[in-house]
Amino acid sequence: MKGVLLVNLGSPESPTPKDVKPYLDEFLMDKYVIDVPFLLRALLVRGIILRKRPEESAHAYEKIWWEEGSPLIVLSERMHKKVKKLVDTPVALAMRYGTMTIEKGLQELHDQGVTEVLLFPLYPQYAMASTLTILVKAEEIRKKKFPHMTFTDVPAFYNKPDYIENVANVMKKHLEGFDYDQLVFSYHGIPERHIRKTDVTKSHCKIDGSCCNTPSPAHDFCYRHQCYETTRQIVKLLGIPEDKYCLTFQSRLAGDKWLEPYTDVEINKMPARGIKKIAVVTPAFVTDCLETLEEIAMRAKEEFEENGGQEFLAIPCLNDDDSWCETVSNWIKEWAVSAQKMA
Repeated sequence: MKGVLLVNLGSPESPTPKDVKPYLDEFLMDKYVIDVPFLLRALLVRGIILRKRPEESAHAYEKIWWEEGSPLIVLSERMHKKVKKLVDTPVALAMRYGTMTIEKGLQELHDQGVTEVLLFPLYPQYAMASTLTILVKAEEIRKKKFPHMTFTDVPAFYNKPDYIENVANVMKKHLEGFDYDQLVFSYHGIPERHIRKTDVTKSHCKIDGSCCNTPSPAHDFCYRHQCYETTRQIVKLLGIPEDKYCLTFQSRLAGDKWLEPYTDVEINKMPARGIKKIAVVTPAFVTDCLETLEEIAMRAKEEFEENGGQEFLAIPCLNDDDSWCETVSNWIKEWAVSAQKMA
């Protein structure tokens, strides 16, 4: 029997330091997120970061928290509910970090008699710290708890026409009547070394301005290339002139060389260059979360205005948009049919 496990990032149980600390510990101690030897990672995370970060993060979470709970969880559950109604296949929802574990999601499918699972990381672009960690964790759990199960995973869908169309349509709807000076495509940042680590050719990804435009098998796992390609396809579909948009990377940790240009740095320089009205879209996320609701829609907006900006529009993610839920359900149906033919 076939089933699907949708997997998103996760969230603390509440916007309090008490609940944020274990969540951050699980997240930052993941060797695919901070990819340094365990002892160094433990020293960095538990000896330095977790001394101050839980309180700071809790304050940020508090600003975006809804009555129903974490926006990322609530929106993921709404999307999950809609998708379930559109397919005959059992569909479970899990998070990589936090209490809605992948193990619980697989158990739910197991209890319904599922033996063939479509693992569906809810990330358009492939990265070690998002897609890969989900696939590795799921496989670890499968071997220990559900050895009878088989997995198929959904590849990065950054360039799938229906995904591109979904994002473009949400953007079009929210940009209607907003005469922006610049449209900012802001993607979650990752350390440059992650790009090189996931380079299957071990030589292509030089991050030199040309490698992302030169065809290569490396692009199947290159987060940077996939961000640029997502942007290229969206602006082509919407007919956005080259001088009216830019691509940036947000959410970096100090101490490493991360993908550039940085969202906050670029946005804060814009008013001095006469760019007073901007819109920001975040296509690395399918669900609004701390990084989109607090970092972009609140903090970036505030800093932009402090630097002389006049109007700032944060475009929502796909969330539980009906067309997006229909697209996800179509992908599930296509997989189920193709798996049936192969059986």
